[in-house]
Amino acid sequence: MLPRRFALPTLAALVALVAACHPPPAARPDQPPNIILILADDLGYGDPQSYNPRSRIPTPHLDAMARQGVRFTDAHTPSAVCSPTRYGLLTGRYAWRTRLKQGVLWGYDPALIDTTRLTLASMLKARGYRTAMVGKWHLGLGAADSVDYAARLRPGPLAYGFDEYFGIPASLDMDPYVYLEGEYALVPPTGAVAAGAWRRDGGKGFWRAGAAAPGFDHAEVLPRLARRAVRIIEEAAADPKPLFLYFALTAPHTPWLPTAEFTGQSQAGPYGDFVVQTDAVLGQVRGALERTGQAANTLVIFTSDNGAYWRPEDIARWGHASNAPWRGQKADAWEGGHRVPFVAYWPGRVEGGRAESEPVELTDMMATLAAVTGAALPPGAGEDSYDISAALYGASRSAPLREALVSHSARGHFAIRKGSWKLIAGLGSGGFSTRPADEKPGPGDPEGQLYDLAEDPGETRNRYAERPEKVAELKALLARYQQSGRSAR
Repeated sequence: MLPRRFALPTLAALVALVAACHPPPAARPDQPPNIILILADDLGYGDPQSYNPRSRIPTPHLDAMARQGVRFTDAHTPSAVCSPTRYGLLTGRYAWRTRLKQGVLWGYDPALIDTTRLTLASMLKARGYRTAMVGKWHLGLGAADSVDYAARLRPGPLAYGFDEYFGIPASLDMDPYVYLEGEYALVPPTGAVAAGAWRRDGGKGFWRAGAAAPGFDHAEVLPRLARRAVRIIEEAAADPKPLFLYFALTAPHTPWLPTAEFTGQSQAGPYGDFVVQTDAVLGQVRGALERTGQAANTLVIFTSDNGAYWRPEDIARWGHASNAPWRGQKADAWEGGHRVPFVAYWPGRVEGGRAESEPVELTDMMATLAAVTGAALPPGAGEDSYDISAALYGASRSAPLREALVSHSARGHFAIRKGSWKLIAGLGSGGFSTRPADEKPGPGDPEGQLYDLAEDPGETRNRYAERPEKVAELKALLARYQQSGRSAR
């Protein structure tokens, strides 16, 4: 028997010793990074504990990523609902410049993106990337007035630069309920499902009635998408090409259907439990990168397509402010509709543990990833996209990277912000928090809303009548953006 001082080291100690002697390689400037862009569906600013210490939802994986990377505190979506945000993310252009002036697309709508338009996928494919998409598309399919899911679905993701696609056509509460592989339905939607019911416990197993592939199971969609994303990452370890993976989650959008493993894991009901499951999917992605040795040269970005669908009665019931500390919710022109979490992680390139206050928008991904990978944006591409890589890297700058931010509500209310001043071209929320009847000005009412977010981040004091010169300035800037066809310099 060995003396105590010569006792064999534990397995954990040996692993730690090997890791210390062989640290992961630092990212090389001449080596294009893998890029994993994860877009949550309806995740609120106040859901992750790294953004809201009073959150009643544990989000350990996103919080760890925030500690290791950069957490943007003033990140915005170009729309407060999903289809137009997804258009802006992939093209660097506001969706209100297309036929989609308000609302979202549905499962049988034709494709929204022009096939001649540069997208993130086509830009990175030209730079030698393997381009993959997994998850919720929600940007229309085909060129006909109504989609035939028994036929080839083109244009779709593959027509816009993706080498491969696996996912669902629209939101998980919109028919048809079917998986797509490439340009075809895996199993055509020859069956039908009844509407999912609202649940008394405050959660929603809600989905609309409609066509479905036989055996389609709503609760299985998120786990199945996660398995496909992990498989693509594992395959990329043996591929000489860098990987661009756009992982568009279906959660925590309705239906809120956490699996048994996550049920009861939060203090915010089924929604909170579904957020815990969403966070665990991020953990699966990052775990696959670590396990395959790719984490050291991978830029991971995690964000959301708009604010959370979380009403005042939900806040009262669960004691959780999903969009804290901002006013409103998904669909609104108020901050809660479009200010979202945005966390980026890239070892050796992005300084860890940093909070970044630079105002940014998801349309900025086009110009930023072009800068990161050395791509050049041609004329007519990324008209509303700014390069925010200086904020990503924490480089010093003497002026804001963006001239202004523009957001668009579900009912088409424009909001424009320059500095701390924000103008909303209309009354009310323009979304779910107020009714259209409440947004018509009465005698003596202002025509719109003006807030100074530096003094009034809760948007409680409308200064439209007090500051006509600021209203005129912001109206003129918005008109220039609308008429010129671009907002980026």
